[in-house]
Amino acid sequence: MAQAILDAVHSGGMLAVEAGTGTGKTFAYLVPALLAGGKVIVSTGTKTLQNQLYDRDLPAVREALATGSVAALLKGRANYVCLYRLDSARAEGRLESREDVAHLRRIASFAATSITGDRADLAEVPEDAPVWQHATSTRDNCLGQDCPKYKDCFVMRARKNALAADVVVVNHHLFFADVALRDEGISELLPSCNTVIFDEAHQLPETARLFFGETASTAQLIELARDARMELRAAGGASPELDRIASKLDKAARDLRLCFAGEGARAARDGARLGWTQAMHVPGFPDALQALARALEAMRAPLAEQSERSEGLGACARRAGDASALLARIGEAGPASEVRWIEVFGQSLQLHITPLVPAELFRKQMLDHPRAWIFTSATLAMGEDFSHFKKELGIEEAAARTWSSPFDFARQALLYSPKGLPPDPNDPAYTEAVVNAALPVLKASRGRAFLLFTSHRALRRAHELLKDRIEFPLLVQGTGSRSELLVRFRALGNAVLLGAASFWEGVDVRGEALSVVLIDKLPFAPPDDPVLAARIEALRSEGGNPFMEFQLPQAVLQLKQGAGRLIRDEEDRGVLVLCDPRLYSKSYGRAIRASLPPMKQTRELADVEAFFARIPV
Repeated sequence: MAQAILDAVHSGGMLAVEAGTGTGKTFAYLVPALLAGGKVIVSTGTKTLQNQLYDRDLPAVREALATGSVAALLKGRANYVCLYRLDSARAEGRLESREDVAHLRRIASFAATSITGDRADLAEVPEDAPVWQHATSTRDNCLGQDCPKYKDCFVMRARKNALAADVVVVNHHLFFADVALRDEGISELLPSCNTVIFDEAHQLPETARLFFGETASTAQLIELARDARMELRAAGGASPELDRIASKLDKAARDLRLCFAGEGARAARDGARLGWTQAMHVPGFPDALQALARALEAMRAPLAEQSERSEGLGACARRAGDASALLARIGEAGPASEVRWIEVFGQSLQLHITPLVPAELFRKQMLDHPRAWIFTSATLAMGEDFSHFKKELGIEEAAARTWSSPFDFARQALLYSPKGLPPDPNDPAYTEAVVNAALPVLKASRGRAFLLFTSHRALRRAHELLKDRIEFPLLVQGTGSRSELLVRFRALGNAVLLGAASFWEGVDVRGEALSVVLIDKLPFAPPDDPVLAARIEALRSEGGNPFMEFQLPQAVLQLKQGAGRLIRDEEDRGVLVLCDPRLYSKSYGRAIRASLPPMKQTRELADVEAFFARIPV
């Protein structure tokens, strides 16, 4: 793999690599990247992986190669303390609780001594503490070169370090946010860069779709109203009129979200995404959207009049103008190549315009910057076929290679598909049947299991059915952060963890604590998802087969991610339980099973019991 990547770097080509668990793919791309010389950007799936790469893997490779290459870590601006907003928040003195005041004091103390200003280095203030929004900036409210604290800015310092470094470690969200919006950062780094390496590259199509689209959120508009009032006071005086207008914007944004309480909540109960037509039928939503547009428009002129009083007020005026224009576009009919939809969260609502296929936009970025492009993940192909991944990113001419996991799956693992489940996974009794099939497996394994579900509704139902029927500790997604639950899972040693989407990938539990991974059904995306529905319709109108070209490959890649939680090193042993009867009743089931690691397959519970009987616990 390292040799193939080195060849691609030297030729300035494109290479997609699927490397199974345990291949050592991080070393396989870092070694040739460092040996080839030149500037390298490595982009990972999450900030956690970014930190691991920068703090552990990269230093190990640099030491082994005895190279003098300089590395830098670059994150999005919201990860660094903003000195300007920190000072403003302290001067404003309008925090909501004593805890916030104490946290702000700790942040100020940290900022005075920190070299990086990276909030990840301040463990005393929780990552989700509300006060962080007062002490960090966003793309919307950053003043850039107009900021009075620009010379001491932690974000600018990180970017200067990145410009001077040989290897820069970023994450996909930052890469696309900066490239798509031509922000200073990645778009500054690319011209001098010889090689871009994407790890966890299976996430790229969805991330690209997100960032090549446009989004407005009620949280952004509430923040705009708050910032306008704060900047006005900081500039030397309040305006009762502007205060009143800002309060109207705040209320209008909150009212839009409240359309999805009560009766509107039923429209979003199966998931947080609604198509535009569906949203417009939610009682009160069209009127609330118009009220928000009016409140935003009413804010623009007064802010523009005040904009020359300070950089902060000027930024608020630009934000109001941009948000108003986007709100107007969302309400208009757009081209067939994009879809309008909304996403509902606990405290906010997002309005989206999303390109259906980001391939053309991504390809344009690549052709603007000729260099080596490396894409790697444990899940890029369906069998040996990379065509789905390559089409999604517009890189059809990329070379593609696979290296399977070095683990001995035939000896280490067993694939069990229970009999007797309802033939239709949408049957109301299906989750109960899955739990009944899981109970004897959990007895044989003595707990030590992940039960992964394709919906939160199924997860909640499984929790109800299991909580009084097993003797093992039961951990449930949503009762703590993912990292907290994983720490408890490892420490307990015999726990059963119920998880949904966020536990399907990026989770690494080695050893006996995890000996069973159960997946309730094939992870086909819900057909009422507005982006998926639009993709299906577009493919159908072009004469394609949406199921075979898009839905099935997507489900296989997601299934491989979930299955990949089971065997994490050469000493692991375990059973993968796939409960979906379509694995055997549908013609595509054979292709799905063939895409999984080469483990022995069975439909007999006795084989599971015998497997665990051979393993001392």
